[in-house]
Amino acid sequence: MKGYFVDTLGAVVFFTTVAGFSELIIAGMHPAQVLIARLIMIPVMMLTGRPYGIWRDFVFNMLRPQRRLAGVICDILAFLTFQVPVYVTTLAIAGATLAEIVSAVGAAIVFMIVLSRPYGLFLDALRQWAGTSVR
Repeated sequence: MKGYFVDTLGAVVFFTTVAGFSELIIAGMHPAQVLIARLIMIPVMMLTGRPYGIWRDFVFNMLRPQRRLAGVICDILAFLTFQVPVYVTTLAIAGATLAEIVSAVGAAIVFMIVLSRPYGLFLDALRQWAGTSVR
């Protein structure tokens, strides 16, 4: 239960901060729109935060990276292989066409690659602080 709480809290804090900043500053959304978007995403993060943490641990345990670059690659691989299917499913449920899904996912992959390692390091630090480190 503690692992669920830590991994989920990590996802909510990290992605609410990063996505909120992006929506507000980069996309130019109104603060009320950002608040609504972030509130909508909380249930998604509550459903995927812990499963992603477990998936990430599995990828790291399977590949056992020995160097910093290998750890970066593992984080990217874990993040993409988990989040892309979640994002595709979310878009499909929302009614996006195949062309829209391909376009949106293509753009999102760039951000996923950039954010995967910082999120992985944040999750590791949070787990260590909470005493739930797996690896």
